[in-house]
Amino acid sequence: MTVRVLRAGERPAAPWKNGGGLTREIAAAPKGAAMADFAWRVSLADVVRGGPFSRFEGVDRVITLVDGPGMVLTVDGTPHTVAEPYVPFAFPGDAATDCRLLGGPLVDFNVMTRRGRAAARVEIVRGRTALPAPAAGAELLAVVLEGSAVLEAAGTALGRLDAALFTGAGEEAPEEAGDEVLDVAGVAALVVLTGATEGS
Repeated sequence: MTVRVLRAGERPAAPWKNGGGLTREIAAAPKGAAMADFAWRVSLADVVRGGPFSRFEGVDRVITLVDGPGMVLTVDGTPHTVAEPYVPFAFPGDAATDCRLLGGPLVDFNVMTRRGRAAARVEIVRGRTALPAPAAGAELLAVVLEGSAVLEAAGTALGRLDAALFTGAGEEAPEEAGDEVLDVAGVAALVVLTGATEGS
């Protein structure tokens, strides 16, 4: 598999389309896709005030609290408290969703996939974690949410909110599982993405 390091300091901030905060894209597929045509998108968001979430038709979302006191998300009339850090919460992006902050601004980690084009699985890890090689046509994104981490085989240090994107071997190349270990001094998110790849 191949790896690309994505540094936190290289991500520009963009306002939400509803004005409720700022978002910083970590990676998306196809690369450079706009909000209307991504297959998947992973980002970090600064939520500065409560209010309705933007609706994304045909999109599934997984949101994880990183910093701050948390929030209550009311999804199609049902409230869900998202106040414990590093616990992923999945919900449909096209549901009517309202956010109430529980005490101040927060930062959350967002994974969005367009139904029928991509899917995602989010896992929170600590300590030394073997990274499975993604299957052909899939990708693995590792994001440091707290502390730091080291890609042992590559000898690459990752700071807080840095990420590494692993792409699976092509059909013509054998895949070698377990050829990289992420040593996390803190907390990291692993996102397995299937469907469209970043370069497609």
